[in-house]
Amino acid sequence: MAILLTGATGYIGSHVLQALRAQGRDVVALVRDESKARTVEATGATAVVGTIGDRGLVEQLATDSDGVIQLAAPGDGSDAEVTETFVDAVLAGLEGSDKPFVHTSGIWVYGSNADISETSPLDPPALTAWRVPLDERVQNAEGVKTTVIAPGIVYGHGGGIPAMVAGAAQVDGALQLIGSGDQHWTTVFVDDLAELYVLAFDLADGGSRYIGANGDNPTVRELGVAAATAAGLEGRVAPTTVDEVHATLGVPFGDALLLDQQARGTAARIDLGWEPNGPTLVDELRSGSYAG
Repeated sequence: MAILLTGATGYIGSHVLQALRAQGRDVVALVRDESKARTVEATGATAVVGTIGDRGLVEQLATDSDGVIQLAAPGDGSDAEVTETFVDAVLAGLEGSDKPFVHTSGIWVYGSNADISETSPLDPPALTAWRVPLDERVQNAEGVKTTVIAPGIVYGHGGGIPAMVAGAAQVDGALQLIGSGDQHWTTVFVDDLAELYVLAFDLADGGSRYIGANGDNPTVRELGVAAATAAGLEGRVAPTTVDEVHATLGVPFGDALLLDQQARGTAARIDLGWEPNGPTLVDELRSGSYAG
């Protein structure tokens, strides 16, 4: 039997797959096409071509697995509906087994908050409001060892949302910020986050929830200055208005990136022995790993 992993060719999921295979773990990855299947199989994992919205397939794969790690999302506007179908299938497939199911949420469900913990009140922007009831359902499921992980803004190896900071428009020799730049982003290095998923799969208690954050909470202005330094702009940045952010990114996504969030992520350290030690996002941007 193997761990069922979704999103195995995505940004976070590919690092989770790498971490699992580095431990010699057997993995079955549900992927959308043959090209992705070949990518997965090159790591020594087994690929199954299908979609996370195929309830029958997912339920059978979950039943046959040692447990499930969920990282896939359609990203086409159907995330809420398809993810709910996937969760239905996984919980049905694992019912009564007490096998682990690690479900992915996100830091944005907490809204703006200067000290987010796992017990903080939820105040999601419109973009992620659908996650709240689904997260609660997973966390409260019986007969399955469920864990909900809410990652911060994930970075590393030139990927993730921070690429938008480095790739922002330059106006009059200054890099444009997302909003005023005063808002904090709570962050996590992708390799560290992958380790958290594996630890949660192995060690977390049923009904648990963990924030995936390394405790580094830079402002968007600090990120912009680092990126502008790497770009040869001597750190020059320029704020933008909320209306400009909405015009560029759309209202739902723009509002999420304008949230002011800070988190320490200490619960995972205490409970699971997690030790995030990757470079900070400011260091990654300043070093030029996001340039070009």
